[in-house]
Amino acid sequence: MQRSVVRPSPLFYAILAVTVVGGALAATMGLPELRDRPVLGTLGMFLLVLGGWALSLTLHEFGHAIVAYKGGDREVAAKGYLSLDIRRYTDPVMSLVLPLIILAIGGIPLPGGAVWINRWALRSRSVSSWVSLAGPLSNLALGVVLTAVVATVSMPFGLLAGLSYLASLQILAFVINILPVPGLDGFGAIEPYLSPQAREFGAKARPWAPLVLFALIIGVPGVGTTLWQFTDFVFAAVGGDAFAAFAGQYLFMFWR
Repeated sequence: MQRSVVRPSPLFYAILAVTVVGGALAATMGLPELRDRPVLGTLGMFLLVLGGWALSLTLHEFGHAIVAYKGGDREVAAKGYLSLDIRRYTDPVMSLVLPLIILAIGGIPLPGGAVWINRWALRSRSVSSWVSLAGPLSNLALGVVLTAVVATVSMPFGLLAGLSYLASLQILAFVINILPVPGLDGFGAIEPYLSPQAREFGAKARPWAPLVLFALIIGVPGVGTTLWQFTDFVFAAVGGDAFAAFAGQYLFMFWR
C-alpha cells in the first residue's frame, strides 16, 4: 500500500482536538467535585466522551476499509474511506440519530457507520470475514489501550473517569457488534460461509434486525442486563475500573 493512500482529513484532526480539549476540562475535576457536577468539568466530560465516540466510529469504519483495500477492493480509496473523514462513513439513521438516542436513553452507543465494500473484489472468503471483524476489533483494541493508559498513567480523577467510561463503551461496542445479527459485523464475519438461502435471509433482515436488537435491549430487562454483565466481565478482564467508568457515565449523562 502506498503511503499517500491514507490521508487523514482536517475534520479528523478537528474532532481529535475537541476530544483533547474535553479531556483537559474533565481533568479539572477531582473525586470530591463529582457530586456537584461543575459546569466546566461536566462540559469537558461530554466533549471527551462524544468526541471519543466519533473518533472510535471513524476508526471502526476505517478498519473495515483498510482491510478491504489490502484484500483487493481498491475502490474504497476512491470513495474516500481511507481519509478518516467521518462524513464518508455516516448513515443518517444508523450512524447519527440512533446512536445519539441510545446514548441519551441508556448510554449504549450502537455504532452504525457505513462503508460499502465490493465483496466480489476481495480475494477470498477469509478476507471478507476479516473485513467485517476489523471494525469491532478496532473497538476492542481502543478499549484495551484506554484501559491500559488509565491503569498506568497518573491523572486527575475526572480525566480517569472519562477515559474509563469511554473504554467501557468501546468494549460494549465490540460485544454488540460481534453478535451474529444481520446488519452487524458478527453476521458479516460468518456470512461468507453460510448457504445461499441464509445469506439471502440476512440481506433481507439487515435493515431492520439491528432495530429489533435495540428494542430488545431497551424493552426486555434480561437482554440488556446480560449484555451489560458480559461487557463488565470483558472490561474487568482487560483491567477496567468499574467505579471510574460509572463516575464517567454519571457526569456524561448530566441530563439524568
